[in-house]
Amino acid sequence: MKRLVYAVPVLGFLMLAFFLFKSLIMPAPDVLPSALIDKPAPALALAAMDDATPGFSSADLESGHVTVVNFFASWCVPCRMEHAQLMGLSNMPGVALYGVDYEERQPGAGRAFLKELGNPFSRIVDDGNGAEGIQWGVYGVPETYVVDGKGIVRFKLVGPLTPEALSGQLLPAMQKAKLAS
Repeated sequence: MKRLVYAVPVLGFLMLAFFLFKSLIMPAPDVLPSALIDKPAPALALAAMDDATPGFSSADLESGHVTVVNFFASWCVPCRMEHAQLMGLSNMPGVALYGVDYEERQPGAGRAFLKELGNPFSRIVDDGNGAEGIQWGVYGVPETYVVDGKGIVRFKLVGPLTPEALSGQLLPAMQKAKLAS
């Protein structure tokens, strides 16, 4: 009986250590894999956000060049945080950066947001009701996708584009997508 008194805490500690170690090697619970990776981008059937910037379609995503598609909204605080990174990305040669204005709550809010911070997008569509975002698997903005020249989604970044995410994830994913095209 005395041995059992000593064995119970040791077994409890070993079980706790096992689950803690297991959590270190498992993917983070907030990182959801995208079902779109290595599959064709969903068909786009959205109008341009306004007359100031042209829209884009699925054909534009299959035009032979790597495209970065960013879902953003004026009401999204992390979208403001990532905006400087998008501006820098748009100034890189050969980068096609397209925007999807996602579920705006007020008409014209997306354009006001871009007028205030600058417009990094060469093309923008309006997803006012969020239906297109559902097709892409968006569950919160900002989200950024890399689409190769054949229209295949190669990468998804959930959350704001930080300098670390830009250099460590997005740029390498763009390079891989370029090689796959």
